[in-house]
Amino acid sequence: MALFSIFVFIPAIASFFLSFTRYNALSAPAWVGMGNYVQIFSKDPRFWKALANTALYVMVVVPVGISISLLLAVAIDRKVRFKNFYKAVFFMPAATSAVAVAVIWKWLFAGEKYGLINYWLLKIGIAPVDWLMSPTWTLPAIMIMSIWAGLGYNMILLLAGLQAIPQTYYEAADIDGAGAWHKFWKITLPLLRPTLIFAVIMSVINSFQLFEQVYIMTGGAGEGVGGALDSALSLVAYLYERGFQRFEMGYASAIAYTLFGIILITTLANMKVIRAKFEY
Repeated sequence: MALFSIFVFIPAIASFFLSFTRYNALSAPAWVGMGNYVQIFSKDPRFWKALANTALYVMVVVPVGISISLLLAVAIDRKVRFKNFYKAVFFMPAATSAVAVAVIWKWLFAGEKYGLINYWLLKIGIAPVDWLMSPTWTLPAIMIMSIWAGLGYNMILLLAGLQAIPQTYYEAADIDGAGAWHKFWKITLPLLRPTLIFAVIMSVINSFQLFEQVYIMTGGAGEGVGGALDSALSLVAYLYERGFQRFEMGYASAIAYTLFGIILITTLANMKVIRAKFEY
């Protein structure tokens, strides 16, 4: 409780107070009331750009990542050789530092001369892509990396859910002559739904907190983050810029609590789905 209070509870309360002040970490906070929030919603186009980028990231990464993880989990759940080896390989990115993963993918996405991805694109006759300098491709590049990095974690969750489904349902379906597709839609998905919803909720919360990938792949210490024309600017990256590069701690705290509100509303909506009665 002491650690929780020092590192979580007290900073959260302090940040909430600072969100109503103008504070630069050097002088005493000056009370501005709702001024920071009014500026966020009515006078800050970069906040709306960051919100749009983050929302797009969530809407692409979560469904695509969960879908691929589900396919991998179903494939590994079958009687295949080296099952534990495949689990370890796919889970390895989840156990690796997000910064290390971002650094490696930044090298893979590098320019035509050094990037491994563009090297292979040239080999098959496709023009190289300026992944991290183009406003069109920066956010998709981060999405690709994030989907790859999150596959293993969601796959393990879904695999646990699959293994909890009694095999008697599948045996009864085999006797009734059901095919693999019917068994997947009529047995696997309905019984896996609680696990799927949990994986979606966690993926949505993590996706809204997108930061390390953007920071490493588009900026760094002393530099702006978000890529060309803020094409990959996320809410947390924008919070970092205002708070720790411009030292506008009060405004950054207001952004943090705005993000908290967005995540809270999204989570409550998902929790309402979880509480729904499942009829099998």
